[in-house]
Amino acid sequence: MKAMILAAGKGERLRPLTLHTPKPLVRAAGVPLIEYHIRALAQAGFAELVVNHAWLGQQIESYLADGARYGVQIRYSAEGEPLETGGGIQRALPLLGEQPFLVVNGDIWTEFDFAGLRGPLAGLAHLVLVDNPEHNPQGDFCLHDGQVQEAGPGRRLTYSGMAVLHPALFRECQAGAFKLAPLLRQAMAEGQVTGEHYAGRWVDVGTHERLAEVERILGARA
Repeated sequence: MKAMILAAGKGERLRPLTLHTPKPLVRAAGVPLIEYHIRALAQAGFAELVVNHAWLGQQIESYLADGARYGVQIRYSAEGEPLETGGGIQRALPLLGEQPFLVVNGDIWTEFDFAGLRGPLAGLAHLVLVDNPEHNPQGDFCLHDGQVQEAGPGRRLTYSGMAVLHPALFRECQAGAFKLAPLLRQAMAEGQVTGEHYAGRWVDVGTHERLAEVERILGARA
């Protein structure tokens, strides 16, 4: 199974750090955020990675190169302008192939074990959901008996930015910028989205405060 790291965001809420540095290369405890993902993916057995980028993307390619020093192969999907999550994934599909693939947001930090996502995919998507953080108290979706729905029975949780997706999820999409969420909601309505609840450490590193939270966690772990 291949894996894709979404790294095209501009990171405006992390300015001035992101004025001259792409968000995935912002450091936590001295290590770029994206490097935590690459090392974790390599440890979980993912050998072929795809990274998309837009804002200051050449810096990402220069830093990660071909991935050899991490024991993986990295290919890049460069976007002239950000295509949002859905459009960015669709653009990268020729690099990802015809089988289900893992996708992870480049601007999260987590201790999640990606090896657990290497199994067969039942449906069009499998989402990893987390407890609702302070910045998203109402959550995103409901998880009930392993199925994810926009509303209904079960606990309401937040989408973690980690998922396994089937290329067929994008079969009716046109090239260009579009969001991933509407595709997931349509698949949920068709009963094609499974999910799991991850209760471990996870931070959406979207602000200076949350970056500091990751620093605290890593500092305590050292």
